[in-house]
Amino acid sequence: MTTADSAGAGRSTSRERLAPRLRAAIRRRLGIDPRALAAFRIALGVVLLVDLALRARNLTAFYTDAGVLPRATLAEARPLGARLSLHALSGDPRVVSLLFALAAVVAVALAVGYRTRVATAVSLLLLASLQARNPFVLNAGDTLLLQLLGAGLLCPLGARWSLDAVRRSGAEIADSTTDSPESTAATPADRVAVAADRVAGPASALLLSLAVVVYVSNAVAKFRGTTWPAGEAVGLVFRLTYLHGPLGGLVPEWPVLLSAATYGWLALLVASPLLIAAAGRIRAALAGTLLAAHLSMALTLQIGVFSVVSATALVPFFPPFVWDRVERAVAPAAERLRRLPGAPGAAGPPIGDGPIRVLRGWAAAAVPALAAVLLVALVAWNGMALGLVEAPGPVASVSDPTERGWDMFAPDPPSTDALVLATATTADGDRIDALYGDRVARDRPPSDARAYPTARWRKFLTRLADDPDPNRVGPALAHLCDRAAEFAGEDGAPIRSVTVSAVDVDVETGETRVDELGTRSCSTP
Repeated sequence: MTTADSAGAGRSTSRERLAPRLRAAIRRRLGIDPRALAAFRIALGVVLLVDLALRARNLTAFYTDAGVLPRATLAEARPLGARLSLHALSGDPRVVSLLFALAAVVAVALAVGYRTRVATAVSLLLLASLQARNPFVLNAGDTLLLQLLGAGLLCPLGARWSLDAVRRSGAEIADSTTDSPESTAATPADRVAVAADRVAGPASALLLSLAVVVYVSNAVAKFRGTTWPAGEAVGLVFRLTYLHGPLGGLVPEWPVLLSAATYGWLALLVASPLLIAAAGRIRAALAGTLLAAHLSMALTLQIGVFSVVSATALVPFFPPFVWDRVERAVAPAAERLRRLPGAPGAAGPPIGDGPIRVLRGWAAAAVPALAAVLLVALVAWNGMALGLVEAPGPVASVSDPTERGWDMFAPDPPSTDALVLATATTADGDRIDALYGDRVARDRPPSDARAYPTARWRKFLTRLADDPDPNRVGPALAHLCDRAAEFAGEDGAPIRSVTVSAVDVDVETGETRVDELGTRSCSTP
């Protein structure tokens, strides 16, 4: 053998040794432990239930014809959403309540892993329909939740810790006993996931990329402002009383602490690419820190489901050693459950034979290609939203990506405390707060302005203040008339009128601006 031949053989051997290590490194970073997917599925189901419970408090107000956005108003403001939303088929609270109940049942099925892919798909459909019914109460958390459900649909969420897995195990035992050729309801992707330590492919990469894209996009937007690099942003946020959560008013006004929190959060955003670039304990530590930060936001800020949705998005990043410890911790309880009389373990009747089996095979083969396309679209869209890539003509003609970026509190937090005066006047001349129901001063001053009952009321009314469209102001005032009448009760005087004003207080100077959104006559005394 010549020297050249020896060198060529050496290079070939090096490449052969390098390729498996490279594949293993990529798999560690883009792969997801099947148990992490199971925990993610459970968290998704719980978040959906929490979201439904929070929305149900104002079901009539936001999703019926007796609320602030009747279907006729929705059709004028968002024609496509009105046509596509199942929740817009009827304005009757009873029908909407049934859809809420259906969504709750399906969310439970998703959490326990029963017919997981069907439950995920139906949850995705019902959530998209609900969001389309009233887009004026949505925030970034709603968008992320919808995207997580869509990405989860492409992953084997039911491969572990699920009723589907129990049924599959029972069927495999039955098959091994009877030598039956029939398979279970699991898809090929699910069966692969059970045997593999990680689920790796375009679908897992898409799910992981969703969270990282949010963090990176938000970091870029924050660095374009002045308050985040200066360490002032978190202090400014907590001066906005309308954003205070349950513990928001208890955050101490210590400049050093608030500055440290600003730089700490900014550092986490900058480090977020390590969620994919790193592995093992570094990834686990970063994901755990971000998760704890989001849960602290849930206690201190009124930002709806954003915090818990963001925490859910971080679950797939936790590596196998975390889930090994989880399984060891819950093993005694799980064993006791398995020993209970009637505990699930037997397989159900085999399904998925014939044409259905073929369709499932085609669907499983199409998943990687679809996930790859969505991954490219995700990166491209957020590049356009940040202005790093120019939007092609067809995209720009339909939507402006720069208006749909992840710009939470970026480039700078608001500098005005956005409050509201919603005052109902009775026939006797008394005044009632139309949002809260308590009595207020006869000549209510701007200093008596209040924050909002819920995060969704805040989104609706602040958007109405930014764009006081008469077509939306009228129904909102009509609903507040009815709301105030309920507060007054049967023994109270009739509600004569309702007035709603937006009150902006500059947190630096204390300057107050009052903009009346509208006044409506409710009844004739």
